[in-house]
Amino acid sequence: MSTEAAIAAIAAAHADVPAGSAILRAIRILEALADHERPPQLAEIAQAVALPKPTVLRILGTLEHAGVVAREPDTKRYGFAERLNKFAGQVLLGSPHRASRHAILEELVEQVGETCNLTIPNGNTVLYLDRVETAWPLRVHFGSGSRVPLYASASGKLFLAAMPKRSRDRFLQQTPLIKHTPQTLTDPKRLSNEFNAIRERGYSIDNEEYLPGICCIAVPVRNSEGKVVAGVAVHAPLARMRIEEGLEYLPLLRNAAEAMTATIDW
Repeated sequence: MSTEAAIAAIAAAHADVPAGSAILRAIRILEALADHERPPQLAEIAQAVALPKPTVLRILGTLEHAGVVAREPDTKRYGFAERLNKFAGQVLLGSPHRASRHAILEELVEQVGETCNLTIPNGNTVLYLDRVETAWPLRVHFGSGSRVPLYASASGKLFLAAMPKRSRDRFLQQTPLIKHTPQTLTDPKRLSNEFNAIRERGYSIDNEEYLPGICCIAVPVRNSEGKVVAGVAVHAPLARMRIEEGLEYLPLLRNAAEAMTATIDW
C-alpha cells in the first residue's frame, strides 16, 4: 500500500534518531498500524510496539490531533487518516523510479494506441501515479495526482477485490456509494459478486461506471511478495474501443504490469 511506503520513507529519514525518542515511537506505532490486516485497538498496538498502553494512547492522541491517525468511534480501532494518505501519494509521485514507470507506459501506449495509466490505492480513492495520453483528439484527461473512487473504476475494483474480506466489507459499510453514471455499481451485493469475478479472471473492467462513454480494463501489478500494490490500465471512448476489443490487449497489459514489478519499492 502507498501509506506503508510513506511510513518506510519517514522511518528511513529518521534512522539516526535515538530509539527512545518520541518521533521513533510514533513511527513504530504507524508501522504497527500498517502491519495489521484490520485497524487495531489500543491493546494490540501496545503489544506490537512493546510500549505501555498509556504511552501509546498519548502518542495516538497526538497523531490523531495532527490528522495522521483516525479512531473509529464505534470500535475504538485506529487507522490512517486522510492527511497521511495524501502524504503517501506525494511520496510515490516523487519516486526515483518514475522515469522507468513512464517509459513502460509509453511503450504500452505505442502498442495499444490508447491512453494507459499506472494507479495505486490511496485511502478510499485510486491515485494516478502516471498516465500517458494517446494522440487521438477524443480522449479523457487525468493528470498524475488525480483521484477517482475505488468502487467506480477498473483499477479501484481490482484493489478492492485483492483486499482481505473483512477490510472490503468494512469499506462497503462505511463508504457512501454514489452513482456517477447509470452504470455505476452501488449495491454492496452486486459489488461483492463483481469482486469475486475479478479475482477469478485476473482483471477488472469499467464499462461507463465513472464517466459516460468511457471504458477501461485494468490488470494488477504485484510486488516481490505477490501482493497487489498497483494497477496498469487502458482507457478509451466506447466509440473507439469496446470492452471486447480491449480484452485483446490483456497480454500487453500483463507484460507491462510484470515490467512494473521491477520498479515497485513498497
